Amino acid sequence: MLMPIPAQDFDPSEVAVGWQVLTLSGHRVVFATPEGELATGDEVMLTGRGLDPWGRVPGLRRVLGVGRLLRADARARTAYTQMLRAEEFRHPVAWDEASLADVDGLYLPGGHRARGMRRYLESETLQALVVEAFRRGLPVAAICHGVLLAARSIDPETGRSVLYGRRTTALTWRQENLAWQIARRTRYWDRDYYRTYLEQPGRPKGYMSVQQEVTRNLARPEDFLDVAPGSPGAFRKTSGLRDTPADERPAFVVEDADYLSARWPGDVHTLAHRFAAKLTQK
Repeated sequence: MLMPIPAQDFDPSEVAVGWQVLTLSGHRVVFATPEGELATGDEVMLTGRGLDPWGRVPGLRRVLGVGRLLRADARARTAYTQMLRAEEFRHPVAWDEASLADVDGLYLPGGHRARGMRRYLESETLQALVVEAFRRGLPVAAICHGVLLAARSIDPETGRSVLYGRRTTALTWRQENLAWQIARRTRYWDRDYYRTYLEQPGRPKGYMSVQQEVTRNLARPEDFLDVAPGSPGAFRKTSGLRDTPADERPAFVVEDADYLSARWPGDVHTLAHRFAAKLTQK
């Protein structure tokens, strides 16, 4: 199973939990980075340091308020520590050397920090890999901004996104905007930390959000799915609770044939478990 990631700033939960679940399920994960270098996740999302107003004060950085709520949870932090020692993580292949010939699936994690994520999201090499995976009928899983990479992957034979005609979810504008508004106040020295792309003058608010860009690449706006208000378990799925290996109730995962998608790190256990089962079935 191939997992391409950026050299820096990937979401530690989406990568490490995905790796852990897939590995424990008996699948071999092949990591790919831009030049085959050792990658590092988003330290702010890992530790929570830098998400509070006092986050730049050396003696106070370890005191967490907002950071404790928004950072990776204990399970994800443990998985990340374990992943850093794994041989497959320490010896990735380069993006342009990555091949789908000997893998049985493609996993696209996310992250939001523009410093590292833009190269990943804008890579024509990775977009070509995504197109190939869909053409081959390989199982593909994408979460958060990973869905945006899929949406930007245009099949040259059709001139359309590989997600055209499929149902998907991704990081919703409600989630992205909420985190952005919080950080604009608490991380005041880096007010747009939670936005990978900002709207240019004349564009409506949210135009460059993950949800809106993904939706523009779908056949119909209603093919972008979110938790329906009043649906069973809706409060739990939209409350900010995270799923666990034993509790899928907070998660929202969309399956469309061999394509699976999820919104944010709080869905990652469920997404990875269902993807592992899909790989086993193939």
